[in-house]
Amino acid sequence: MPFEHSGEIDASTHDSLYRIRHSLAHVLAQAVLEIREGATLGFGPPISDGFYYDFVLPEPITEADFPELERQMRRILKKGQRFYHEELPKDEALARIDEMGEPYKREYAEELCEKNGIDALSFYRNGPFVDMCEGPHVDTTKEIPRDAFKLRSVAGAYWRGDSRNTMMTRIYAWAFEDKTALDAHVEAYELALERDHKKLGRELDIYTIDNEIGRGLPLWLPNGTVIRDELEKLACELEFIDGYQRVATPHIAKQDLFYRTGHLPYYADDMYPPMELVEETEHGETVKEAYVLRPMNCPHHHKIFASSLRSYRELPLRLAEYGHVYRFEDSGAVGGLLRVRGMCMNDAHIYCTEDQIADEFRNVIALYDRAYSILGLKDYSLRLSCWDPEDPQGKNKYVDEPEAWEASQAILRKILDELDLDYVEAKGEAAFYGPKIDVQFPTVTGREESVSTVQLDFAIPKRLDLKYIGPDGEEHVPYCIHRAPFSTHERFVAFLIEHFGGAFPTWLAPIQVRVLTVSEQFDAYAQQIVNELRSDFVRAELGSMSDTVSKKIREGTMRKIPNLLIVGEREVETNEVTLRRYGVRAQTTLPFATFKEKLRENIDSRALEFVL
Repeated sequence: MPFEHSGEIDASTHDSLYRIRHSLAHVLAQAVLEIREGATLGFGPPISDGFYYDFVLPEPITEADFPELERQMRRILKKGQRFYHEELPKDEALARIDEMGEPYKREYAEELCEKNGIDALSFYRNGPFVDMCEGPHVDTTKEIPRDAFKLRSVAGAYWRGDSRNTMMTRIYAWAFEDKTALDAHVEAYELALERDHKKLGRELDIYTIDNEIGRGLPLWLPNGTVIRDELEKLACELEFIDGYQRVATPHIAKQDLFYRTGHLPYYADDMYPPMELVEETEHGETVKEAYVLRPMNCPHHHKIFASSLRSYRELPLRLAEYGHVYRFEDSGAVGGLLRVRGMCMNDAHIYCTEDQIADEFRNVIALYDRAYSILGLKDYSLRLSCWDPEDPQGKNKYVDEPEAWEASQAILRKILDELDLDYVEAKGEAAFYGPKIDVQFPTVTGREESVSTVQLDFAIPKRLDLKYIGPDGEEHVPYCIHRAPFSTHERFVAFLIEHFGGAFPTWLAPIQVRVLTVSEQFDAYAQQIVNELRSDFVRAELGSMSDTVSKKIREGTMRKIPNLLIVGEREVETNEVTLRRYGVRAQTTLPFATFKEKLRENIDSRALEFVL
């Protein structure tokens, strides 16, 4: 079938903005191929605020190249290139892709045909550029406003999202109906960047990264450690109420354990290399063993379950730990607290019977809801992450038990439906041992990240020969539910920094109260206030003694301290304080005893707002 004008596609299939963004992705690819001859293509879809395209480049492209790329794109738009559509039978289509010199497109095309039984593939051409694509597109590039798009950033992205594959260069861009909409979006984006956790983490002394320690291994400063401690305290309280028992386990284990569980070889590329140790036994024999830094806590918890003979009367058994794990993220993916190599996870494993799965999942989801409500988190979505039985790499990615997969996914789907929760299903996103429900949060830049998860494991307990004695007196294998409502400290604190813009509620703030004096003669009274608050376990401190009061207030505001207490002659005489809340212009003078009482109520209730 020859190339046809794209206008023949039903215009109702996608709106005009989708067509503009999709067409601009092709224009970007054309421009990149013109300035980086020999580049090869990955995917280039429209996204919620624009589009991106993935490339393997013979020479890097950086943001310094954006002006040249944008000029090239605008020259293409000015030419008014038409978009033509063509469908080719499978064999001709694959030959076409080979002629184009696109090995990644060829790989995807073959898989698409094999998995979906497709016998023809679709192509679009504009000018000299041809791409395998389903469309739709605008009729001509003249329909695309030349001032309503902007290249945004460059990032690394693995081909097909798999760390075992080639790292590509992804170029992101914004695109809108007109310049006004683009400018408004860019302004909102730049304001959002003011809340970026990497920026605020540095300014508020929350964490640091040191090259001599290693990439992706954050050092938590005192302010950041306070936030971690408060979150861990909250998690422990919620878990205690729900019947969890806390355990503690080492950071390393023998490599053989991870082969038994199946984490190896699945996670080999994401683990630090093994440590080969040679030891002499008490009998004088030389033994060589390999140990690894654990990438997850579950094998250790499984061994705690296996440490004694369990009865069905003990189930569900809920074991919880803030456990340290280590994952060797690719250097191109490491950044800030969202992508790290060493992390501390709010982990728990629930061992239960099949009849208990539904109730335990409901309880876990209720715990998540309570935790997020306390933190004021509302903007999240749920994703049911399933296996993909048609994935050619399936047996290398998932436990090969199709019936167990279908049954366990049906259980989770039924639970979500019965709770009337909105969710999307995502094939190919499951853990290797079972399906999971992921909690997705948007970052300040609009990218969606998985923050929390709850997973149903039907495979590893069987592999480790975990057993309990049932009411029939026989041995049975338990199911295991993996859950982490507070994710890792690293990832969760990153989201909270951005959520609160660094201005944490009083209970979570590293410094809860700073006392400021209008002159040095009132320092003794101020220190008395600090001492009394600290004796009540309030994180209080005395502000600088030498600066002017206005400078002290400004510095406290920059540090986003929620409560500044100002004291002068009147406050000393009346045993009062003047309260200045972060983000509130009005100041309130009140007895110190009243402030202390209200402060304690605020902290104990973990209130998001300070109410006098």
